[in-house]
Amino acid sequence: MAGRRPAPAALLLLAVAFAPISSAVRPVSDAHRSAAEELFAPSADGSFGDLESTYEAVKTFQILGLEKYNSLSGKACKFAAENLASTDSTAKDLFHAVRISGALGCGVDAGVYDGVVARLKAVIKDTNSLLEFYYSVGGLLSIKEQGHNVVLPDAESTFHAIKALSQSDGRWRYGTNSAESSTFAAGIALEALAGVVSLADAEVDPSMMVVVRNDIVKLFDTIKSYDDGTFYFDEKHVDATEYKGPIMTSASVVRGVTSFAAVASGKLDIPGDKILGLAKFFLGIGLPGSSKDCFNQIDSLSVLEDNRVFVPLILSLPTKVFSLSLKDQLKVEVTTVFGSAAPLLKVNLVQVLGTDSKVITNGNRELQYDLDKNVHYLDIAPLEIDVGKYSVVFED
Repeated sequence: MAGRRPAPAALLLLAVAFAPISSAVRPVSDAHRSAAEELFAPSADGSFGDLESTYEAVKTFQILGLEKYNSLSGKACKFAAENLASTDSTAKDLFHAVRISGALGCGVDAGVYDGVVARLKAVIKDTNSLLEFYYSVGGLLSIKEQGHNVVLPDAESTFHAIKALSQSDGRWRYGTNSAESSTFAAGIALEALAGVVSLADAEVDPSMMVVVRNDIVKLFDTIKSYDDGTFYFDEKHVDATEYKGPIMTSASVVRGVTSFAAVASGKLDIPGDKILGLAKFFLGIGLPGSSKDCFNQIDSLSVLEDNRVFVPLILSLPTKVFSLSLKDQLKVEVTTVFGSAAPLLKVNLVQVLGTDSKVITNGNRELQYDLDKNVHYLDIAPLEIDVGKYSVVFED
């Protein structure tokens, strides 16, 4: 018998070379779905708390395909409708109420949305607060995505107003009176800028788009990492009341960067290994300990699975021990972060290493692909390996 330990599960980038990482990473599973149902358990009256928490519950259940998502419609839609109609609702309230309505397909009268649009446009006209820009632009964009005709007048002026809050290192301030800049704020600023571009009735100044692309490059220069290839964002120096932690901060940047990439021409100049490392960071969380972390984990992975920057994939070896006498095959599964079948691609075995890092086999060997089983495979007999433990290196 010839046995070896498989290479740990690895993340790879579509059309980008990869190498095994040091710890096993698995895609989102039923364990995450069970955790989400527990973390977002409604109160006795069936509610999830405030509008933000309600939206996060709805969105998380929707992404994970949980049936509970459909049962939320009645109470959540009513909650959203009450806030959309209230004159006391803030831009933040309207933002979350509109997104709840969009996610659940709540029936909202066109006249109600007309009133919300007017209120959010008024906020944009008078504010210099990044959060107010974010909530107002985001609310308008969500209404537009629900099929209503929404155009932001003087969009370029709004774009410049948001851009004026940026800093030289790619981070953003929350307002003109803010002394400190924030990585979390950079994420929501980029998301807001993307929204402005989508709401504009004319092309936003291409030179300003280029400047923001450069801001994103600078922002990624501040990314933090672990030795195993995990990348994440965290704040440098912010007031304790504004500190969000690495999960929320990383999620903000992921949403912002992918949103801007969707409206920018061409690809952003972001190293693929950093997108790879961010996906590894969110998967490495495992089962989150709070509903907020759960939402940020699942939402970020959902965004990473469908974006215009790079698509992270997971490579894993389902079999742990191979037998030469039984003519076992080396089998490799390639899936998305949610466990779905990956786009068709080639997988090559580049190298086999012994425990002493001695090269046992070198040179590219393309694995065959079984379409029915969604598995790449290779006969192990020609590899000329003996009893022992081995590590393998692949590339796509």
